[in-house]
Amino acid sequence: MKQRILGAYHQLKKTNILANFFNLGSIQVSNILLLLFTIRLITGVVGIAEFGIVMFANRAAQFTGIAINFGTNQSAVRDTAANINDHEKLSGVFYNTIWLRAIIFLIVLLTLLCLHSLPIPYYNTILMATPIVLAEVFNPLCFFIGIEKLKIFNVYNLVFNVIAVLALICFIKGPADANWINFILGSGNVITYVVLLVYLLKRYKLPFRFPGKDEMIVLFKSNFYLTVNNASVNLQQSIIVFALANWGSAYVLGAYTLCDRIIGQCRNLLITLSNAIYPNAVHVYNADKAHWNTYRRKTKYVLAGSFFAGAILLFGLADFIICPILSKQPDPTAVLFLRIMAFVPLISAFNVLNVLDQLLKNNTVYIFRIATVLLLLALILAFTAVRINNYLLTGGFTLVIELAALLMYEYCIKKPAMQHA
Repeated sequence: MKQRILGAYHQLKKTNILANFFNLGSIQVSNILLLLFTIRLITGVVGIAEFGIVMFANRAAQFTGIAINFGTNQSAVRDTAANINDHEKLSGVFYNTIWLRAIIFLIVLLTLLCLHSLPIPYYNTILMATPIVLAEVFNPLCFFIGIEKLKIFNVYNLVFNVIAVLALICFIKGPADANWINFILGSGNVITYVVLLVYLLKRYKLPFRFPGKDEMIVLFKSNFYLTVNNASVNLQQSIIVFALANWGSAYVLGAYTLCDRIIGQCRNLLITLSNAIYPNAVHVYNADKAHWNTYRRKTKYVLAGSFFAGAILLFGLADFIICPILSKQPDPTAVLFLRIMAFVPLISAFNVLNVLDQLLKNNTVYIFRIATVLLLLALILAFTAVRINNYLLTGGFTLVIELAALLMYEYCIKKPAMQHA
């Protein structure tokens, strides 16, 4: 057993997976600690109900960021890794990505300004969250993952996050200042990402270039299904928040988003694991597909076991996590939501390697179909839960969606084998 463990360690060490995970993981650890502090700070100053409104605008900005990113958070990792030694092609990947994002951002911004006269819930709060959307234009994480050098990203991300939290302490004094929370956090990200982009330009001496028309068209077409899938995944998780903002109470919205922020960090940890594995997975899959299938199955069960332990911990400590860690007062509704949602990361852990498998196989049509079905299910389930005011169904919303996603991805993976048989 000892020899197996040592052998597995040395294999991982050769592939940069451990280094990737350490750097990405340290980002998540720092983000989680800052998140806990930030949530406690915000709920203590503006209250849980106002916190829910702030998180609703934050979710709206993140959803818009999916359109801005347009799948480049995934495609640019692959393209950067493939062209790391060709500065001319790497420059094309870099500038085509940034230009595409910038063009989409301008379209989104003009659309948002044109909607100011419509009765959109909490419009001013959404407008003040625009820096979060702008940050996605400059987000360089995909490039750093592609070149497998994340230490500089880690350090800058931590430093500027701390500065943003200090700014919240200085400027957020009461509920009247709530609209500035997303503005401050988003502005911190914009500054961080611009500095990191400048570092990349200098480090790799990338020559400036305007986007090539044909290259942009190819990028748009190839990333369309990825974008729809990413938007659908985000909307699957966010639609309940949008429904609560429109038809529910601010109190339930606050309790739900409070728990959702914790579960969201568990999702981010899974994304971290997936990103750490991604560059090596490309090589393993291209070299030996049978070996990739074995690797995928083993890794899936290891992840599931780890997240099962985390789910039990969240379930048992739900009361303590809600109060005093995240809020000043006990909240039985938030405790109920957190206990139900504690098992969402476990289901996601079973599925994260399945999604990566479909990306490696370039089965974007399957991904698109699954996303469409899940979106329809999410719309029906969210509307029903909010309209009948059922707390169990509201808390279990994400759990049902994640379980449905797992079943469909498992079917897609087994389908070719069944057809061959």
